[in-house]
Amino acid sequence: MEMTSGLILAIMILAAVSSIQFYKGRKLNLQIMQHYLRSIEDVVKPEDKEYVWLGGYIGFRAYYKVIRDNIRKFEYTLTLLPRQSILYFPISLLTSRHDKLYIVVKPESKIKREAHLIQKGYYRIKPRIEDEELLQKEIIEIAGKKYEALYEKRRDVEMLRYFVEGMSKPRNIKHVSLTPKTNVFYVLMKPEPDTIEEDIRKVVRFVNEKLREGPFSS
Repeated sequence: MEMTSGLILAIMILAAVSSIQFYKGRKLNLQIMQHYLRSIEDVVKPEDKEYVWLGGYIGFRAYYKVIRDNIRKFEYTLTLLPRQSILYFPISLLTSRHDKLYIVVKPESKIKREAHLIQKGYYRIKPRIEDEELLQKEIIEIAGKKYEALYEKRRDVEMLRYFVEGMSKPRNIKHVSLTPKTNVFYVLMKPEPDTIEEDIRKVVRFVNEKLREGPFSS
């Protein structure tokens, strides 16, 4: 009988804690989403925009039409850890590890060659890269982290290295690439509230200046 009473008490406590965590975690995720949305929009200044809610409190997808300087479209997806779930949150720290920001920029200039920098050990299942067997490969180090470089021309990787090194916390950049088939500049990163505006400015500057004038588009 004592074990049964103790079990019931434990379940009641867990339920109470879970309920408190749900409301606190939900509020925190909503605040984080709002902060990122405002920070990114203030920098990009889209002429037209569309948001898609991903469900629950895990994030959203944004589509920006820019038509300014070298940027035509700026899209991103924000996915957050489930801070509202006291049971799943610890598991997500092992599986997802951190909040994620996926940025896709479509420039006016044409990307001519493929290039990737992928942080070693980040992907459990490596993403499929079309015609990967045709790309040169090597390992380079940036800010104490090793990256797998895949490229057609070495100078393209140096330009991507320049971009990663210029970010507020280079190790937060997990994958950066240029893909000529879709004409896309792609960044997968761990975002942080204190540096998100600075980092987005650097993404925009890279596309408007280095990507337009650099070797990627020639």
